[in-house]
Amino acid sequence: MLDITIIREQPERVRQAMRDLNDPDALARIDLIVELDERRRTLTGAVDDMRGEKNRVSKRIGETRDVTERQTKIDQMKSLNARLEKAEAELKEIEAGLDEQMLWIPNLPADGVPVGPDDTHNVVLREEGPKPAFDFEPQPHWDLGPKLDIIDFERGTKLSGSRFYVLKGLGARLQRALIAFMLDVHIHEHGYTEVYPPFMVREVNLYATGNLPKFGENLYRDIEEDYWWVPTAEVPVTNLHRDEILEPGTLPLYYVAYTPCFRREKMSAGRDVRGIKRGHQFDKVEMVKIVEGDPEVSERELQSLTEAAADICRKLGLPFRVVQMCTGDLSFVAAKKLDIEIWAAGSQEWLEVSSCSAFHDFQARRAGIRYRPEAGAKVRYAHTLNGSGLALPRVLIAILENYQQADGSIVIPEALRPYMGGLERIAASE
Repeated sequence: MLDITIIREQPERVRQAMRDLNDPDALARIDLIVELDERRRTLTGAVDDMRGEKNRVSKRIGETRDVTERQTKIDQMKSLNARLEKAEAELKEIEAGLDEQMLWIPNLPADGVPVGPDDTHNVVLREEGPKPAFDFEPQPHWDLGPKLDIIDFERGTKLSGSRFYVLKGLGARLQRALIAFMLDVHIHEHGYTEVYPPFMVREVNLYATGNLPKFGENLYRDIEEDYWWVPTAEVPVTNLHRDEILEPGTLPLYYVAYTPCFRREKMSAGRDVRGIKRGHQFDKVEMVKIVEGDPEVSERELQSLTEAAADICRKLGLPFRVVQMCTGDLSFVAAKKLDIEIWAAGSQEWLEVSSCSAFHDFQARRAGIRYRPEAGAKVRYAHTLNGSGLALPRVLIAILENYQQADGSIVIPEALRPYMGGLERIAASE
């Protein structure tokens, strides 16, 4: 959530940011927010004055001995109470309306974020690793998987409908190996603390991370109870410190977690509907950082977060590139976002496997995550960041397509072989 002071004191800056973000709905709300904030501040002053007057009149009633004068003051108190009650109710309504409007306003882009209306204005910062060369026509994973009997699309659809699939045999083991490998690298080499969170959370957690109210239609929930399936581990892990004041020396906090993720993916006809690239359920290893509330700190932490994700790509021998999102392609909560995309040789496309984002104090304000820089110091809002480290099944896709051989077998990356019992290749059964 934005600091209301920024909207109050720099409304045109915020309006321009909404234009840059290509968010006309948020832009339309700014004038209402300015109006509600002004009414709230004016009414708050009036309510405070009436409360002060009430205390003074109450004291005079207690000191008055004359019956007539006392009754006059009692009548005055009744009138004051009625006006105060009406004003407090109006103030409560205005505050609720202001809070509701503020929940729909996205984060402001950080300095230096490229301005552009859509993803065609994103900037490729760098590309690493050579794309694989083949002396045969590489196959896409939707052909490789069934031939190797490691992906079963028909039974996935039978169980749960379209956009579901079954990994079986060495396909399931490869997925499990990737998760364990990525967790181990982040824990032992990058300094993250592993968390195994619930996969269902209460609604308040989704408001805190910015998933609600804007993206409610993309979330799955229990119809009877306040349980929501996590769209990403970012939600439960960030909320570990919701409504807390972290003591000096606590920050920075680095967490990593594996969870399945559940989202209502809305897909159009075309290449996105083929294979396992998009689905309503997928696995992901997520990194979350809670750091000091300073933009320079956030920038350093974003670079190290992105490097940790890139390190997984390097260890797996997967060609990748780092792309900076322009304003029109930023997420609702991000001040700055760097995507990591890996090359998939069979489907001939770059696949996003990590979005590394710095949120500044946007999530922390919604979640009430504060810290005390030093003993006796005034509390401040923390800054939060997160990024996939990495997201499946797209890493699985890239391994199948980039490591395929002419006979249809798949060479297992060396980094994964200890997690595969020493197996070096996945081949079709004779």
